[in-house]
Amino acid sequence: MTSPVKRALPATVIAALLAAPAASAQTPAVPSLSQSPPPISVGQVVLNASAVFAENNQPIRSGLVWRVYEDKGDTSQPTIVGRSSSPTPVFTLVPGNYIVHVAYGFASTSKRITVQRGSLNERLVISAGALRLKGAVGDSPIPPSQISFAIYVPEAQNSEGRLVIANAKANDIVRLPEGTYHVVSTFGDANAIMRTDLKVESGRVTEATLNHRAATATLKLVASEGGEAFAGTAFSVLTPGGDVIREAIGAFPSVTLAEGEYVLIARHEGKVYTREFRIESGLDRDIEIITQP
Repeated sequence: MTSPVKRALPATVIAALLAAPAASAQTPAVPSLSQSPPPISVGQVVLNASAVFAENNQPIRSGLVWRVYEDKGDTSQPTIVGRSSSPTPVFTLVPGNYIVHVAYGFASTSKRITVQRGSLNERLVISAGALRLKGAVGDSPIPPSQISFAIYVPEAQNSEGRLVIANAKANDIVRLPEGTYHVVSTFGDANAIMRTDLKVESGRVTEATLNHRAATATLKLVASEGGEAFAGTAFSVLTPGGDVIREAIGAFPSVTLAEGEYVLIARHEGKVYTREFRIESGLDRDIEIITQP
């Protein structure tokens, strides 16, 4: 496990990040205060909903998904009667019992209400914050396309924990319930993996950079040093103990590996070639196997 580099953000930046929409969602339109409220028919009730952070009571202005269910008071599946992605939705309901549910990323809360007449204002409190993750090798940032993060809730009976999200991208704002999370960072698609625990606080963005000790090796089978690589070569990268880390086929495939000792095996036209090599953190280089003694 490595200690991530964490940096406190200015309050204005935190507010903007928490209010920013998720990467795959569009920012919901905010109703204009100058608009007239919708007319209310006889026998209908207007529900005005909003949400705030538990820590600082600040309004949540984006990233919310609202659902209103009819509360039937039994074990049957509740019927959804309204939904919205507005930060301050207005629902028109008939008198009765309801369950108001709001989700903020992976965090959510709900409340049972009874509406009878006129209008009702409901403010729900969410204990949630966010993570923004990055990766680096030394002082060099890892390109977002080359790194991913898995986020887990720690569990006593499971060394890894309960998976929350499997493939979070660098710089994404991941909205989560308040609490401690186990983060696994994978650089490339081999064994360059780092782990750490991070705490999410309500109403705040926790920003962390996970530092990998790794480098990228380009594998080549050549007739002489610096020569042209043979196409169609099958490569296997193994630990000194014989465990396979990565297999690839091509003239010069690349693999990102954690710092350490490795054995490279190359197979071409029925012949097998081997060599040992070492990966040093931050030093990307070619690893050549020479066919001629």
